[in-house]
Order: sequence, then structure tokens, then C-alpha cells
Amino acid sequence: MKIAILGLGSIAHTMAKTIVDLNNKDFELYACASRTQAKADAFAKKYAIKAAYGSYEDMVKDANIDLVYIASPHSEHYAHAKLCLMHNKNILVEKAFCANLKQTIEIINLGKAKNLLVAEAIWTRYMPSRQIISEAIYNDLGKVRTIHSNLSYNICNKERIKEPALAGGALLDIGIYPLNFTLMFFNDELQDIKANCIKNDKGVDLVDNISLIYKDGKYASAIASTLNPSDRLGFIYAEDKYLKVTNINNPEAVELFDKDHNLIKTYELPKQVSGYEYQLFACKQALDNHQTECPQMPHSEIIKMMRIMDEIRSIFNIKYPFE
Repeated sequence: MKIAILGLGSIAHTMAKTIVDLNNKDFELYACASRTQAKADAFAKKYAIKAAYGSYEDMVKDANIDLVYIASPHSEHYAHAKLCLMHNKNILVEKAFCANLKQTIEIINLGKAKNLLVAEAIWTRYMPSRQIISEAIYNDLGKVRTIHSNLSYNICNKERIKEPALAGGALLDIGIYPLNFTLMFFNDELQDIKANCIKNDKGVDLVDNISLIYKDGKYASAIASTLNPSDRLGFIYAEDKYLKVTNINNPEAVELFDKDHNLIKTYELPKQVSGYEYQLFACKQALDNHQTECPQMPHSEIIKMMRIMDEIRSIFNIKYPFE
């Protein structure tokens, strides 16, 4: 599978290094594109990429490309996804999939109409740790009542966070992870969403505190901050036991505790290249099976996540300039 990378920021370097280090004949890092030829050439040289393009429009015309990994800012995902699909390219779009639900539905429908793969690169959905946690819940934990999770970094001064025009804020950048952590293990119907935030002087959210209340009495809390680091922990509580997940953004440990907080079991997590490789495995399998979505993150879940984030932004009274 020949992979192209559109947008050459820091996350693109992680994906490129993953493909190189994976050293798997099924995956070739074939092309890259930036808005300047010099940046594309430098990126291509670093990772021994055959084709380097100084414009996205030129790259999507390359008939050799099987999959485009879109790593541009959130605000550009819609336009770049549409550009790729209109040139008959399968796409793996970095999270958040788009800036809002309207854009998301349009891109998914366009992909279906053209019979192309449309996937979201929310890596935790594809990791083996997800299945390990699900099996721990089923086999050892029992009926889950509550989920608490948080993810925070001191990144408030980064352009992608502080600028409304880039669909900035904590929610789409890091808040999406505790929300996904919840939705991976709660498939029940939501009854209500409560949320509040702290904004910067440009009106985007820097700290999010979100509560999800379910119709069957289940409850989840999700916290994300761009002002400080946090422990990045996730807790999944049943009636007399609970699971502790260290680093919900890329699980490092999964542990089972009893009601008296005694550690009673640990779960082995497999070694990985970076964690990004599982998205590639899923995309290749979907393409081999002639599917237009990945079962690990189907279109219905992409839409559900964006609908929830739209509602949260509505509560925050945040609207991006391009909306």
C-alpha cells in the first residue's frame, strides 16, 4: 500500500517514522506534500520518500497513491479530505475528523458515493489495548457504572490551540481523547451533557470539564486542559472493583483493583512501534475487504463523536470564524 502524507507538521513526522520503523513490505511511504516545495523536499529526504510535492493539488493527481494520511490543522481537514476524495483517493484523516458535524457528514457521504475508504486517525480506537480493556471489563470487572478520565498538557500557546481560525481549543485537540475513552466502553444512549470551560482572550476553550449522563444511570466525566500537565489517567468503575488505565492517550498500564484499592490483576500490553501502526493495519484490511470504513472507528462513531463535540461547543458558546 503506497501511503502519502498531506501536511508536514509534527504529527506527520510521527507517522512517517512509524512507517519507516515498521519496516513492513505491505506499507510504503511513497509521497508527501507541503505548501512549499522546500519543506516537502526536506521531509522526503529525511524519510527517503520517492515523491515530494510543493502543493496538495499536485500530490492528489498522483495515480500511484493508495491512501492519503491528512495531517493538516483541524480547520483544513474538510477541504483537504474533499480534495483527496474528488481525486479518488482513500483517506485517513487525523483527529478531529472535521471541525463540525456538517462537514463530517458531507465528507463521509462523498466517500460512500465514490466508494472510497474514509477513516479517522483516532489511534486509541485501533490499539490492542482497547480490546484488552474490553475483555477485562467483560471477564473481570462486571457492569460498569462510571468512567472518569483526563488528559492535559501545557500547550496553550501553540497556534493550533489558541487560534479560532484553526478550530483551536482544548476540545478538538485533546478533549477528544477522554471523550473517546468513554465512548469506547459506554455504548448506551446519552440523556444529557453538562459542560463548562475556561477560554482565552480570543474565545477558544483552554480547559474543558465535561459530564455525560446516560439514560440507564451511567455517568462519565472528562477533563482536558491546555494549561498544565495531568496524570492522564482513566478509571472504569463497577460495583466493587475498578480498572485504572495509565495514559488514556496511549495506554501504558491496565490494572484491576478491588473496592479496598488492592491491586488484584495487571494486564499485559503488547510492544508497539509508536501506536500509529494499528491505524495503517486497519486501513489496509478495510481496503483489502473493499470496505469504505474501518470497523474500529466506523462512520457512525465518527458522526456520534462530532455530534457530541458540536453540542459541547454550543454549551460553551464557541463558534469558529469559518462556520
